[in-house]
Amino acid sequence: MKKLESVAAFDETIASSKPTVALFKADWCKDCVYIDPFMPDVAEKYADKITFLVVDRDAFPELGERYNILGIPSFVAFREGRETITFISKLRKTREEIEGFLDRVVQVSDELASSGR
Repeated sequence: MKKLESVAAFDETIASSKPTVALFKADWCKDCVYIDPFMPDVAEKYADKITFLVVDRDAFPELGERYNILGIPSFVAFREGRETITFISKLRKTREEIEGFLDRVVQVSDELASSGR
């Protein structure tokens, strides 16, 4: 999982035809710390299908505002620079819920690719 270095890098990464999932989080967030132990394994499982980008919400508040991130951790999926689907809430997320969301990211991206969008 790549940690975001700049807004320009964010925009460049999400422009890819390979889906990108931005994980918005913060070090002080208990629910973000909860997912930390298993997220590397989850990212590895989906590495051939999804690019992962970790966004520190406090370091890049403009991105949080741009995508209306009201709770963390939150996941936003992109393909070719466009937001496709989100998993945004202030509630704790389980590994199963995250993997379900990622399965949906892959499905939506495949549907968009096959429809020429």
